[in-house]
Amino acid sequence: MKIACVGDNCVDFYDATGETHPGGNPVNVAVYTSRLGGAASYTGAVGTDENGRLMLEALRGKGVDVSHVQVKPGATALTHVSLVNGDRVFGGYEEGVLKDFRLSEDDVDFLCGHDLVVSGLWGMVERDLSKIKARGVPVAFDCATRPDDEAARIALPSCDVAFFSDDESGDETLQEKLRAVAAQGPRVVVATRGEKGSLAWDGRTFTPYGIVACPVVDTMGAGDSYIAGFLNSWLGGAPIPACMGAGALCSAVTLGMSGAW
Repeated sequence: MKIACVGDNCVDFYDATGETHPGGNPVNVAVYTSRLGGAASYTGAVGTDENGRLMLEALRGKGVDVSHVQVKPGATALTHVSLVNGDRVFGGYEEGVLKDFRLSEDDVDFLCGHDLVVSGLWGMVERDLSKIKARGVPVAFDCATRPDDEAARIALPSCDVAFFSDDESGDETLQEKLRAVAAQGPRVVVATRGEKGSLAWDGRTFTPYGIVACPVVDTMGAGDSYIAGFLNSWLGGAPIPACMGAGALCSAVTLGMSGAW
């Protein structure tokens, strides 16, 4: 199985320590897919700066195909991060060359050679997902905390699986949100809820799932690793509870690391 991860990337810069960690939603999903033994590619844009070289070298080191990463003159995207009791808190964001990232027809052909394509809210490709879906390739999309965002509304009709994060809503409100997202197109919608676990809706049944208890070093990448675990199991034909369990287990591994990976 091969998963194509497409869209944003960024270097997470920890202001207090000066540490830099490659990251970004589709980048993380690609790395975690490789960690699970699957094949993954990342398509996006990096700059000609040191952070761009760091990103590419790190991804190659994790076995991720970067043959369709665009290298553009300028700076790689960067996010300022601080840690508060193990929870990552995002500060300023510098978009860099990502603001000009667009898929070419050759990129679309490349993505369609995979078993699934996954992107997210800041991936800049929401308008291209319908082309991929029309060619019979399953699509997954991460709405982050904003399933009502314009990019999500454009992407969701072309999605098979959608994710969003919500650790504040009560059960009834969350169920309503899941139904509303599913009504836009996805066959399966999953809400990740932090310490409360996750809740999935497949159009017939709500399925709750807990967490895998673990020591928490850094929450960076926990949601992305859940997505990777879930999707790799889903592609293998596993039932929804098993997919959720795979997601929770993959998250537990990531929570024990400093940085996303």
